[in-house]
Parts: sequence; C-alpha cells; structure tokens
Amino acid sequence: MFKKIVAIEPVGLVPPAARKLHDFAQDVVLFGDVPRDDAEIIGRIGDADAVLLNYTSRIGESVLDACPGIRYIGMCCSLYSEESANVDIRAARARNIAVAGIRDYGDQGVVEYVVSELIRYLHGFGAKQWQEQPVELAGLKVGIVGLGTSGRMIADGLQALGADLYYFSRTRKPDAEAKGIKYLPLRELLGTVDAVCACLNKNVILFGDEQFAWLGNHKIMFNTSIGPAHDVPALARWLEHGGNEFFCDTAAALGDETGKLLANRHVNCLNRSCGRTRQAMERLSEKVLKNIETYLAGGKS
Repeated sequence: MFKKIVAIEPVGLVPPAARKLHDFAQDVVLFGDVPRDDAEIIGRIGDADAVLLNYTSRIGESVLDACPGIRYIGMCCSLYSEESANVDIRAARARNIAVAGIRDYGDQGVVEYVVSELIRYLHGFGAKQWQEQPVELAGLKVGIVGLGTSGRMIADGLQALGADLYYFSRTRKPDAEAKGIKYLPLRELLGTVDAVCACLNKNVILFGDEQFAWLGNHKIMFNTSIGPAHDVPALARWLEHGGNEFFCDTAAALGDETGKLLANRHVNCLNRSCGRTRQAMERLSEKVLKNIETYLAGGKS
C-alpha cells in the first residue's frame, strides 16, 4: 500500500474509481485544477509516494529531485513512447521510480468524430460544403498517416462506408493491406488523396510547407493527435488559399499558442475532446486502477 496518492490535476477518474484509490493508500488527495508551474506541482506532491497526472502537466527532473519520496507515477493519459511522454521517464527510471501509462481508451469517440465531421462537410449538413453538389463518402480517397490503433479504427470505419483508403506508416501493415487499405509513400499518398487524417504520437511534427505542397489544394485535413502534427505557420500558409479545410477537436491539436488560427474561417475546431466520452472515462479509470494493482502486486508495497 502507498502512504499517499496525490492527483496533481484532474485525471478523469469516474467516481467509483476515485473512491477505489483509498484501497491503495492511507491518504488520497485529488486536486481539481491544473497546477501553474513546477513549484505548484512540487507543493502538491509534497511527501506523496504515488502521483497521478493527466496530459496537461509535466513532471520533469527538477520535480523528481524535489520530491524524493515518489516511487510510482501513474499517467492517466496515453503513453506511446518515452520521447512523447509528459513525464521524464528516463530520469524516473534512474531514481527507481516506476512510471505507468495507458492506451486505447478514447479511440471510438475519435472514429465517430472523424466520420461525423467528414460526412457533414461532404454533404453540406452544416454551414460548409466541400463541393458545389453534395457528395457521398463512397469512393472518396482518404489517407491515414500513422496506422496505429486509432488510425486503423478510423480507416476501418471509413472503409466500411465505402471510402477508398490509403495509409502511410513507419512500418508496413500487411493485415491492413490484405483488407484493401493501400500503402503509399507519404509524398505519393498526399498527392493522391482528397482527405488526410494525421494519427500521430504526441510531439511528432510531420507536416511542413513541403508536405502541404504535396497535399495541394481543395483538400481536407484532420488531426486526431493530442498535439499538432504540423508546423503551425506552414498550416496557416496552406489555409490562405486553395479552398483547404482543417479539422481538429481541441485547441491543443491545432497547436497555435497565439489563438489566431482558431478564428480562421478554414479551421474547424470543436474546442472539446472527442475522446472523453463516458465510456472512455470508464475505460481510462479501469486501466489506471489496473496499473496501480499490478505495481503493488509486484511486492512494491
């Protein structure tokens, strides 16, 4: 059992899961707002030996040095790689601190968002319409950049509705290709498709001026990554001409710290996370608790 678990910010646990934390620690403290800086993070952690956080804050080496009692950090958000994590995992490992993250809890909502927004734009169900006449999703050439779990689910969903699917990924996916999702090198893919969906890990910036030039004009781009998959000035330049439209769910996925792009008439940003559904929060909670149970079951209590 832990002496003290502290969630340094809102972590999305459903109420039964939040109550369950008391089975794992003598004391549990859950903060309801995001800390402003490292000093506030350090103050919130105090003497806790277990820390929970979401994707909105970062725990770096300076925080770890200031809080020597930490032995477990639970990321209540997606952990794809050490490089993209908002916890300095290498520094934690050097201090014998276990770090556990989760994956694949909000993907269904992302699929529904992409399918919904794309169909609305093609048919003109909202204020905008892609072409002069409404068009169906059937036969639309769609490229998925990054065929991980969410990318594959989006591809499968669109393909089931008749879209013509292509993908680019660091590694080939024979099972996807066997189902008719065609691989193309990035430049060729961008020059082929009508719409592209970036499904990349956090902090992976793949789209710059060159890639937008390959994509061309009168095209549709979705970003379903947690952060931007593009260079922000390059995206702004691409949106200046050619009837291009950009879709994302949150301002973080847009990545423009100035806020100017949110007002761009070619930017369609919901400003709410499409992956934070009731079911997604239940899955998140289950995985966070399972990580804690696994850690404590390893004799580290």
